[in-house]
Amino acid sequence: MNQDTRRQIRENAQYLRNVRPLDPEEIHEYVEGEPHPAVVRQVLREEAFDLGLVERDDGTFVPAPTDRLSVSFDGVERFPDDHEQRVLDLLTEWGGLEWARGDSGDRLRERVRDVKERYLRGEGVEYDELTALGYAVYHLPDYYAVASYVLADLAADGLLPSQLRVLDVGAGVGGPALALLDLLPDDALLDYHAVEPSAAADVLEAMLDDTGANVRWTVHRDLAEEFDPESALEATNRGDGDDADAFDLVVFGNVLSELDDPSAVARRYLDALADDGTLLALAPADRNTAIGLREVERDLADDGPATVYAPTVRLWPHQSPESESWSFDRKPDIEVPAMQQRLDDAGGGTGEFVNTDVQYAYSVLRRDGRTRFDVTPDRGTHAPMADAEQYVTDRVNLLAIKLSHDLSEREGANPLFLLGDGSQAVDHFAVVTEASVLNEDLRRADYGDLLAFENALVLWNDDEGAYNVVVNAETVVDRVAR
Repeated sequence: MNQDTRRQIRENAQYLRNVRPLDPEEIHEYVEGEPHPAVVRQVLREEAFDLGLVERDDGTFVPAPTDRLSVSFDGVERFPDDHEQRVLDLLTEWGGLEWARGDSGDRLRERVRDVKERYLRGEGVEYDELTALGYAVYHLPDYYAVASYVLADLAADGLLPSQLRVLDVGAGVGGPALALLDLLPDDALLDYHAVEPSAAADVLEAMLDDTGANVRWTVHRDLAEEFDPESALEATNRGDGDDADAFDLVVFGNVLSELDDPSAVARRYLDALADDGTLLALAPADRNTAIGLREVERDLADDGPATVYAPTVRLWPHQSPESESWSFDRKPDIEVPAMQQRLDDAGGGTGEFVNTDVQYAYSVLRRDGRTRFDVTPDRGTHAPMADAEQYVTDRVNLLAIKLSHDLSEREGANPLFLLGDGSQAVDHFAVVTEASVLNEDLRRADYGDLLAFENALVLWNDDEGAYNVVVNAETVVDRVAR
């Protein structure tokens, strides 16, 4: 098909899009040479994002919604069967029907074991075919769940448009991509770009092989440090305006810890964001990567150009935290995927190759100054954590973000929660010594919620090198609405 034919199809679509549904059977009659309707349909599919069109079940095309994305989400109980079947197909192609047994199973288990050990030692990993398959079996289900929760929250907050352009940096075997595809309603448009240089890209492409008609995807096999986001943007155009060539969402999923200079790389990708776009960074919940994520966050936010939207919102203007802040969220475990169970059973059934925990650190950054909580504390009412040394042993009022689930490690111990207000020099922990109806919001609040503390006793914990915010019967804790 020549470019003139494509141009004519586009022009007819632009002219008729707001008049009536676009029917390839009709449009082909208006194009010189009358190309087959199937050719017209393929062009409309390829140009759908640029033209702002979605394909309906009857084969016609209509204007896509222009409002913010609305999704239906009620948590993740299990890794979807269709995604798991695709991984199983890849495993069968690689190792036969009995891929989990014999030499193939031994090799796969040894590779998963080696990758875990290297990760714990902070060493690099070679991402060949075997490593990619190991990641797909062991990590893809929980990465999918993690991304589902965070992306659903972004949509619930109105941060994602219905015509969505995404750049997934270090996309791996597809956790964020699959989560996003499953969240999208049928009338949403997605232009998805993945940056993945390793053999994981082969798995990713297989997982994306049967996406819907309103999804366009491209896998760029480049290093994150070397890829130019502008090269992806040049290939598409949403029309006029400052954000016509920009990404609505840039994702760094469990990849920042693998980069030599993660802050510099992330800063460069910030430049490719739309003015109201979002950068989402995810990391495993372990101490090193979670704290490392906060370090990158601070590098990007403390001196600009980004603002922390969530969860570690800077409540006090012109203040930045210096605390360690090992902070992560936790969701219910998912069911054991059948592929993990097969691999584990064939290796002795010890549970070594079962991974169902959904625990993660995350950071949501923006360039427009917007934060999850439009609240500015008043020093006449609230005490900033930066001044904790001045009011230790006093009872004070605080505004703080809940940044952990209950951290108490033994049965019967006082509930313990990490807090932050974006100004803290060292960690602050709320300790519930006397639970009451007046302070139950502390225990009931979700990770990332904003809380108001009234009459809390602040003490120094010399053993932990942190401040304790003591919550007793005299303390009132309330959730603050967004």
